[in-house]
Amino acid sequence: MIKDTKTNYCLNVIARWFVGLVFLFSSFVKGVDPMGTAFKIGDYIQVWSGSFMSFEWATPLAPALSMLLIVAEFVVGFLLVTNSFRKLSAWLLLLLMLFFTGTTAIDAFSATYGIDDCGCFGDAIKLTPLQTFLKNVVLLVPTVWIFLTRKLRYKRRFERDAFNTILAVVLMSVFGIYNICNEPVIDFRPWKVGNKMMNTDSDLQVESYVSYRDNATGEVVEVPAAECMAYAEDTVAWTWVSSRVVDPYEIAAPGFSMLDLENEDWASDIIASPEPLVIATIYQLDKLDEDCVEDLLSVVRASEENGVQLVLLSSALPEEMQSFMYDHEISNLDFYFADATAIKTILRSNPGFILLRDAKVLGKWHHRHADKCVEAISAIAGEE
Repeated sequence: MIKDTKTNYCLNVIARWFVGLVFLFSSFVKGVDPMGTAFKIGDYIQVWSGSFMSFEWATPLAPALSMLLIVAEFVVGFLLVTNSFRKLSAWLLLLLMLFFTGTTAIDAFSATYGIDDCGCFGDAIKLTPLQTFLKNVVLLVPTVWIFLTRKLRYKRRFERDAFNTILAVVLMSVFGIYNICNEPVIDFRPWKVGNKMMNTDSDLQVESYVSYRDNATGEVVEVPAAECMAYAEDTVAWTWVSSRVVDPYEIAAPGFSMLDLENEDWASDIIASPEPLVIATIYQLDKLDEDCVEDLLSVVRASEENGVQLVLLSSALPEEMQSFMYDHEISNLDFYFADATAIKTILRSNPGFILLRDAKVLGKWHHRHADKCVEAISAIAGEE
């Protein structure tokens, strides 16, 4: 039994504030983008289904599970900071940390998962599986202390504690649901409004570099590829280590592509267009209901009326996309294909709309705000 001393109680307060603030931050950056967390949960469902038993049935529940996790984290953090329901919050904290630590331990030390980021801090802070596991190990220390000292100087204040709990649930629920129904209020992703997605200066050149190790000193030097012949020929003095290419026109979203029916990538040409361009993204074609389709068509009509180019970007199969476009009389549009994950990185909405010019993101809209996209199209057309 931990003695009820001033020192022990002060350590309890410090531990509660430290862990509580981490939980509040973690839940906030996930609450900004609940769909991002839902996608990450979907990834876990997929790998768990392959490793243990089938959890495919839980895939449709990913958004609800995301909200449940976010609210639970926020409530625990809020209770810790406000010293509310100390016994209950200590138990909840311990259970959550054991679950998080166990899950991230499997991520860190199992090669079968292939999840490079658990999403514990959303898109705000990216951590490797090992870094995430070590972070949880560090948090376990104050967590255990909070649990062991949960009864120190505890005073039952049910009404106040109940109010704090309800307040925390309502605040994060409202915040999270708002961000599900709209694009995230804070965008931590590469396709943030105002970002320049690639360099459009035509005078730049692709540069290549080669690294060699000095066999005598062990020092590694990097030289331009045009100057590497002397190093390559002297195999006694130098050993090749690695090479890299610096492409000044590389898109600021690693791995992003826009493939046509011949599997040719047009991403750089399309994004670098000096003219206004709308990309309508569809990461799940079979989930478009009538309202979603009408939102899409309203933006298509606005683009045609104002002479602004619009292209479709989808993860659907070519025949599915062609059938959809024929059914809705938009077969005249150019369409391209990309991985669903890459499309979700651009916009969480399905469909969604992004306006670019000269590779700069001018605006992004959830399909529920298609009218705002229409207004932006009319405004930018008027500037031309």
